[in-house]
Amino acid sequence: MRYLLLLIIVVPAAEIGFLLLSGKAIGVWPTIVLIILTGVLGAYLAKREGLQTIRKAQEQLRMGQIPGEAVLDGICIMIGGILLLTPGFLSDIFGFLLLFPPTRKPVKFLMINALRKRIEKGNIRIIK
Repeated sequence: MRYLLLLIIVVPAAEIGFLLLSGKAIGVWPTIVLIILTGVLGAYLAKREGLQTIRKAQEQLRMGQIPGEAVLDGICIMIGGILLLTPGFLSDIFGFLLLFPPTRKPVKFLMINALRKRIEKGNIRIIK
């Protein structure tokens, strides 16, 4: 619940602060152009990475493997794309980090650890 409060109050306030600083430093129109540019670039990158991930998952399924890593990649790409479409520079930075495979690895590691902990606690059950 604390993290939800952080997301709802602190993150938008920080985004507004950075947008105001950017508007003051480089001007209003360049700031607006940067916001639109990162949104368009983010949508393109999310589509490209998403299609690659779908192809990788299909290939793993054809080989009889479970596409676990591809699913985690897809989740990261989806979240990254949403963050890039959200106006603001902080969300754009985190969105780009989630779209590029080298910077996505630490996030996937954290996701796997979180899932393991929930499975060990019994919050998630795996049915075979």
